[in-house]
Amino acid sequence: MDDLTLIIGNKNYSSWSLRPWLAMKQAGIAFTEKLIPLFGEDWDGEIARHSPSLKVPLLECGELRVWDSLAILEFLAEKFPAAHLWPADIEARAAARSVSAEMHSGFTALRTHMPMNIRKTLPGKGRKGDIHKDIERVHAIWGDCRSRFGEGGPFLFGAFGNADAMFAPVASRFATYSVALDDVCQAYADAVLALPAFQEWAAAARAEPWVIDEDEVD
Repeated sequence: MDDLTLIIGNKNYSSWSLRPWLAMKQAGIAFTEKLIPLFGEDWDGEIARHSPSLKVPLLECGELRVWDSLAILEFLAEKFPAAHLWPADIEARAAARSVSAEMHSGFTALRTHMPMNIRKTLPGKGRKGDIHKDIERVHAIWGDCRSRFGEGGPFLFGAFGNADAMFAPVASRFATYSVALDDVCQAYADAVLALPAFQEWAAAARAEPWVIDEDEVD
């Protein structure tokens, strides 16, 4: 089997990098991690050597390059079917792909006003623009998935999968900004944040020396 290398950005800030990293760790998929500090002195040259999109994350598998978080998750699900990164049931799988794609393409206010910052605790911050609409939509997605498909485990579709990897940065943001959640959603967020793989990522994020001013909310 080809060796896998995942190119990522700073763990404190790079929500897109967290998604495939968490999925691979949780699924027990062996890979080498290469971190390129976002927008550092060597950023332009380093990222150009790996990613045609000039963004992270990117997965290298032999000569193959797969970029974009959701594309990487789809590739992993195909390459490692035993990991069950998508639900086996066709209805649940369609729902998991739908909410993952919605996370991928939407939630602009959440991304803008509540950037991922694992090192900080910022209660009450980030309440700007249409953020309340994004928070309400996350509530609806999490509640619906848990009620319809959540038997058999604490995650959106019972067992951990790609949809949870897509929403893990949201759980982290809600913790950072002390977003109030109902009992079902809070239990789900707690389950994600308690994953040993997430705890490993968070510990590394807190130890990082880099600061990106534009992602630091006052």
